[in-house]
Amino acid sequence: MNQSLSSPDHQLATDALFKALSDGTRRALLEALVRDGEQNVQTLTDGSGVSQPMVSRHLAKLKRAGLVTARRTGRETWYAARVKGLGPVIQWMAVHGALWSQRFTALEGLSG
Repeated sequence: MNQSLSSPDHQLATDALFKALSDGTRRALLEALVRDGEQNVQTLTDGSGVSQPMVSRHLAKLKRAGLVTARRTGRETWYAARVKGLGPVIQWMAVHGALWSQRFTALEGLSG
């Protein structure tokens, strides 16, 4: 990843990831793909508790955010988690986690 954490492109990509992950159904679909591997839309729909059109919309948002890949086989679309897709979120969490850790350590020092 050659983008700076503060570059506009990186910020847009990170925003898209957080938006995609902000929905519980999308997180559950992504978790199912990570846990169980590549699956078709029907299998994901059966385990989701929502309609097939809604599952397809959620998968499209995950795909646009770079979190899943899709491949067509005949009339079926198969989805797989894209491990590298979470890279910007992991980077963001690492940077901000370190900042918060430093601040909490400083606060603890003031109360001691």
